[in-house]
Order: sequence, then C-alpha cells, then structure tokens
Amino acid sequence: MSSIPVIDFQKYGLHIEKVESVPREALKELGDQMCKALQNIGFCYLKNHGVPDAQLKHVLEYSKKFFSQPLEEKVKCAKPDEGYDGWIGLEKENLNLERPVGDYKETYNITPTCEIWPTNMPEFENVLMDFLKKCIDLALRVFDVISVGLNLEDKNFFRNCHKLIGQRGNVTALRSLFYPAIPMEKEIKEGQVRCGEHSDYGTLTLLFQDLVGGLEVKTRDGDYIPATPISSTIVVNIGDMMQRWTADKLIATKHRVLIPNEEPIKRQSRQSAALFVVPDSFSVITCLDDSEKYPPITCIDYLYGKFYEKF
Repeated sequence: MSSIPVIDFQKYGLHIEKVESVPREALKELGDQMCKALQNIGFCYLKNHGVPDAQLKHVLEYSKKFFSQPLEEKVKCAKPDEGYDGWIGLEKENLNLERPVGDYKETYNITPTCEIWPTNMPEFENVLMDFLKKCIDLALRVFDVISVGLNLEDKNFFRNCHKLIGQRGNVTALRSLFYPAIPMEKEIKEGQVRCGEHSDYGTLTLLFQDLVGGLEVKTRDGDYIPATPISSTIVVNIGDMMQRWTADKLIATKHRVLIPNEEPIKRQSRQSAALFVVPDSFSVITCLDDSEKYPPITCIDYLYGKFYEKF
C-alpha cells in the first residue's frame, strides 16, 4: 500500500448517541477496513467522525495565541522534568536521537488531570479540555472497531484496557503542536527538522492537522509519502504498544515533519493537535495471538523505557 486510505466512520462516529445500537456487522466492515490499513501502512484517514471543524478551529486559535506569547509568559507553564503536562520549548525535544539537534517545534501537553494552565488565558483550559474529552470518546470507538477487526470476541477488549483514561493511572495526553515559521534571517542547523523520524509509543494516535501540511509517513518500501491534509478528516495511526500487542500484525509506522524547502511554506507556521492514547499504567501488554513473540510488560514500564530517553 503506497497511499493512506480514507475510511468513512459515519456508522460509528460521535453523532451516533447509542453505540450499543450499532450492529456488529457494521463494526466488522469498519474494522476490516481499518485493520487492513493499519496492517499495510499503519495509517488511515477518518471522515465523518463527529468532531466538529469549528471545535478544532478554536483549539488551534487558542493554542496559537499561547505560543505567540513572549518566552517569559510561556515558561511559567513549563513541563516539569518528571511530569507530563505543560509547555515544551523550541528545540527541547528530539524524537530522533540520530539527529544532532532538537526538533524545531513547541508543544503543550495536557492530560485529563492537568493542573498547569496559563493564568493570563483563562479560556485556554476550557477549550482544550473540552476537545480532549471529545477526542477520548472517539478513540474508544476506534478501539471497538479495531477489536472487531482483529476478530476478538469482546469488542470492548481495548476499551477495557483504557478504562482509567481521565483519571490517575492513565497518562493518555493531548498535545498541541506548533511549528514556527522560519524567519528569513534564521539559519537552520545541519540535520534539523520540525519533527524527527519516529513511531509513536502508545496504542493509538488521533492527529488533527491544519492545511499547511508537512507530515510524511514511511511505507513498507522505505519511502516517505506525504500525509496530505484532507479537510474534515483525522489522521489515525497506531503506536509501538499496539504493534507489540498484535504480535506485529498491525504496524507502528515511522513518520516525520521536515522543514519545507519551498519559500512561501517555509515562512508559514504549522499547527496540529494529537491525542496520544496509552493503556492504563498497570495494564499488561501480552501478545493477543498467544505467540509470546514479545514478553509481557506493563504499560508504565514500557513508557519509562521509551519516553524519557527522548528528552
């Protein structure tokens, strides 16, 4: 598969109030499509998912307002070394350790129990928390579809392994990402990119892009192809833990955001918002096919090994 398929989520989107009313046959159809995409390229687009465009617009607007503040304001919300929530500054994160310098981006991380908020932007918390809750609701529905697509008897299998989302004991997080425009006078360091090549750590990622573009996805042939923004769609991919859980049936694909070569695009900022979903901290990741291809490991132990080496 050399392109990223678009899947119509109309039959199970957030506009469907009662998930129990959706027959398993409909979930199976969606699950087969999604698992085929996640098996072949690790990514897909979702349309008719139920997250309003207007809500995403507000998230990006308020996020840009925060990121556009002077450094002395943003640093008041800096992420603690041992925490998950808060602002991470330009070049502070390096997602590909083979690259010599940090990524040319800023982020604001938010878990459902976040207590770090800009005091000069009281509306920021409500806008992002409302969006986070909606994204979590959608992610749980995507898990139902994947469970059925994998022919698991219990369609709630993955949902049940993430039941502490929104509470202590699960570090699922929303990241608002900001890639600043490159000033004319700015000299980019050798090897620097906006976001280094990496695969995600968790089970599922929902990515909302603006229309600037720049995300690239690695195919099984080793080539990077653009994940071109499509209006009103979400980019969905899985992470390393889901690949491990499925004994490599589904793949966690590397992706990146380079610094554009084209002059007009280089002078534009880029934004996205991503929900990075992980299981409950003490959920045990064991190969679903009983192959024991990977030894069992708890979510929190896996994250400690993967997450902190990147900072």
